[in-house]
Amino acid sequence: MTPDKAAKAARPKRTCILKSYVTAGEFALIMEFSNRAGLTLSEFTRRVCLGCRVESREDQQARRELLKVNADLGRLGGLLKQSLAAGGSREQIHSLLHRLDQLQASLKAKIRAL
Repeated sequence: MTPDKAAKAARPKRTCILKSYVTAGEFALIMEFSNRAGLTLSEFTRRVCLGCRVESREDQQARRELLKVNADLGRLGGLLKQSLAAGGSREQIHSLLHRLDQLQASLKAKIRAL
């Protein structure tokens, strides 16, 4: 049995139905939120009703983009260190490396906040 099938077999089967009456506008809004989160309407309402955090796909994509920028800053720092080893201006390179460290720390804080 594959791990995916084993995980599905371990979950209890959902058989109870939750019914709620909403206006057409509320329904459209709930559908929009579930689509934005990339979840089915059933999974979205289950998570919201149980108080679980629902992350949108947009937040996840923004987090991935910020992580890529952070990696680019790390590579730039590596290039500056190579320049220092090759005889570049010590003061200027150290200043740039310090600024890169500050930017990376700020970026990591923003990623965690997402």
